[in-house]
Amino acid sequence: MSDLPTEKPNILKQTYSEITQPFKDLLKASRALWGINLSYFLEGLTYFGVVGLLAIYFNEYTGLNDIHAGQMVGFLTAGITLSMLVLGATVDIIGLRKSLQISLLIILIGRILLTLAPSLSPTTGLWSSNHIIAMLGIFGVIIGYGIYQPACYAGIKQVTNEKTAAMGYAMLYALMNLGGFLPGLISPPIRKSFGISGVFWVYVILTVITLAIVAIILTNKAIKDVTSKNPKESQQAEDEISNLPLKEKMKYYYKNFPLRDVRFLFFIFILIPVQTLFAHNWLTLPQYCSRAFTGVVSDNFEFFVNFNPILIFILTPMVAALTSNKNAFKMMILGTFVMASPTFILALGPNIFTLFGYLIIMTIGEAMWQPRFLQWVAEIAPKGMTGIYMGIGQFPWFLTKVVTSLYSGWFLMNYCPEGVDPSQMNTETMWLIYGFIAIISPIGLLLSRKWMLKGFKEKA
Repeated sequence: MSDLPTEKPNILKQTYSEITQPFKDLLKASRALWGINLSYFLEGLTYFGVVGLLAIYFNEYTGLNDIHAGQMVGFLTAGITLSMLVLGATVDIIGLRKSLQISLLIILIGRILLTLAPSLSPTTGLWSSNHIIAMLGIFGVIIGYGIYQPACYAGIKQVTNEKTAAMGYAMLYALMNLGGFLPGLISPPIRKSFGISGVFWVYVILTVITLAIVAIILTNKAIKDVTSKNPKESQQAEDEISNLPLKEKMKYYYKNFPLRDVRFLFFIFILIPVQTLFAHNWLTLPQYCSRAFTGVVSDNFEFFVNFNPILIFILTPMVAALTSNKNAFKMMILGTFVMASPTFILALGPNIFTLFGYLIIMTIGEAMWQPRFLQWVAEIAPKGMTGIYMGIGQFPWFLTKVVTSLYSGWFLMNYCPEGVDPSQMNTETMWLIYGFIAIISPIGLLLSRKWMLKGFKEKA
């Protein structure tokens, strides 16, 4: 009994230290790390702001119907994922700073074309000159993002050390989600005063600011300073690879190309089942909240649908602080399990408490594993190939969006149909099936852990 008063403060002190120390380490982190994070935050805000208005833009300014406008949004989102598959190696070839500058310049040109399209051509309709110019603008954004995102992911690996790596990836992911939330606050007053084109011009200006941040903060000296102060075992090998003759470099890339790595392919594809829950955030959750509920949930379904991004921004750094010393792969097993499990809560039926339970627990799980996915891919990538591994690591996400969209509508029509009384629906079965799909990922990771850890340990 007498020991309790002395033990309790020690436990509290240790817990406080575990939570605060990663934040202290991050605050002391390099100028280069902050340059990447600030750039990614502004670019995330701009990207999600444009995507949220893109379909309406094509309706109002280009004269496309809902089907064709939706296809333009799909052209952008799916195109970016495929572009990363092809262009992810750019950062490995030309370096971090040049990759970010070139990609942002291409994105800027694309956004200017998209914004100017209605002014450059008064004709509207499918395949009109207005539509073609706007598509060229989207294509520029696609090409730019194919370089930009893998470069940011690879950059975090380059400018962090063992103390700041977990928090660096967590902050990058958290800031992306904050970027997804803020356009809802920024866009409406500008759109009401100046229209969608006015909002797009604001995003063009933000892209210029992002370019300036890279030029001013993420200097070659800032990058060199952090790599010299925090020398990594891999840095010398990466420098040697970057200095190889083109023919030798191509041989090295072919030998270590990620599609030749069975363990890596298994790792990224086994995550598809749990990633379907991300896709259901916009394919299923809006209809579920508006159709299966009455009152506050159905009247304010947008709040529940967009609850995840702001929660991720709050929770991700906290979770990273508590788990920064934990093994990344084991955190992925636990995180995917936590994310998949609450889907079974929704199988209990539509209820505001089960809905909040699902959203909160799922988000905690996402905060546990998604930033660690970025960290793990960066850690196991062969020397000098982080960018291409990051790019190809996103390919299953492209498949997830496509595959989930093929069956989500059928499930809604049969288990959560429009115009039917909620008491006559069978959403419980729908979410039960989705739960069984999602849980495949943590089970697969758990069963394969020895094989996976052995393979990646040999690579790292």
